[in-house]
Amino acid sequence: MNRRDFFRLASMAGLGATAASWTQLAGAATAPQLGTVPTNTGITGRVVVIGGGMGGASVAKYLRLWGGTGVSVTLVERDSAYTSNILSNLVLNGQRTITSLQYGYSNLASRYGIRMVKGDVTNIDPVGHSVSLADGTKLPYDRLVVAPGVDFDLYPGLETAAAQAKVPHAWKAGVQTTQLRNMMVNMKAGQTFVMSIPAKPYRCPPGPYERACVVADWLKKNRPGSKVIVLDANPGIIAEPLAFANAFDVVHKGVIEYHSGVTINSIDATTMTLNTSLGNLKGNVINAIPPHRAGKVVASNGLANVGGRWAGVDVLTYQSTAAPGVHVIGDASATTQPKAGHIANQEAKICADAILRLLSGRSPDPSPITNSACYSPITSDTASWLTAIFAYDPVSGTMQPVPGAAGEAPTRSKDNYEEMIKWFNTLMEDSFA
Repeated sequence: MNRRDFFRLASMAGLGATAASWTQLAGAATAPQLGTVPTNTGITGRVVVIGGGMGGASVAKYLRLWGGTGVSVTLVERDSAYTSNILSNLVLNGQRTITSLQYGYSNLASRYGIRMVKGDVTNIDPVGHSVSLADGTKLPYDRLVVAPGVDFDLYPGLETAAAQAKVPHAWKAGVQTTQLRNMMVNMKAGQTFVMSIPAKPYRCPPGPYERACVVADWLKKNRPGSKVIVLDANPGIIAEPLAFANAFDVVHKGVIEYHSGVTINSIDATTMTLNTSLGNLKGNVINAIPPHRAGKVVASNGLANVGGRWAGVDVLTYQSTAAPGVHVIGDASATTQPKAGHIANQEAKICADAILRLLSGRSPDPSPITNSACYSPITSDTASWLTAIFAYDPVSGTMQPVPGAAGEAPTRSKDNYEEMIKWFNTLMEDSFA
């Protein structure tokens, strides 16, 4: 898909598309794009991308697809594969495996000519336009994209590796996800699973509520009499409130016990006790999802200029407001859009387009549009969905929801569950294939 077609489809959102019609439109706009890198677009430059998640992989791919062979792209990533957080809750109920959620980088290298460098970034020099790695390698750039995802502020009491192994957050899919799955399987009938939800912003707004439903559904079938206690730091359900209120009060009634506005002071992993504003609570399994911040490369390089936690950006280009020539996309950036994989993919395309315009001496698109979509399993075979469209507001300089173009599924259904798998496969192919 060329840039003109992508932005033509996206711009249709501003023509009065409803949430339902946009769901269909988004399928076309984000269909997986495979293509040949054009040989000569007249654009030249060196771009280094830090982080190979949804945002980093997508921006690297589209810089080459839209920029051509004159644009050199180097992707720095410490892992050999990306493990998707999307659908990772289904590892807990045994419907997915961690392996099925892993995506390598061979396609990015072989199909699009992206140079892959495995390593850890130790320093960003925005004046000298270079990135230093732990092994001493220096990578010069004309434009830098930083997409490190999130890091966490662990609750007091969970500072050691041993404590974290007993009380995993599993909010980065991988080893901890499998650990949490094993803890669930080892529960006995009538026991308690306690989970926390941090104050927003955090990765994937519906994700923790979805996790509560997936766990409750499995316990109901396999460990009768067990319950899920949800401790939400927010004043109420912040994503898909209709779907999750129905899930908690009707579908999983008597299994899920939901509490809002809860503060967690500390967690004792030895006694499996949480000290909270509700008093002390014990759990046989504790899944503590901690408060979030941008990945450490952001703070360690002076880019965390929003509350000391997030990277401020100009959403026309995703250029950092702290360092010229450095762009920050995905969960690490501070925008009005949700921290979600679909949005990271969308931001990556806006950023890629902006960088290519800047490299060729042109101005960025003055009216970008993004859309956010996600599906949430409520049971092992039904799901709900949430969608929204964001358009640039020149007055505030932010991405704002388009009135009338956001909503959630009127009810959970098996059709939604099937569509969830299609949506996921399409999104991952668009980023990694």
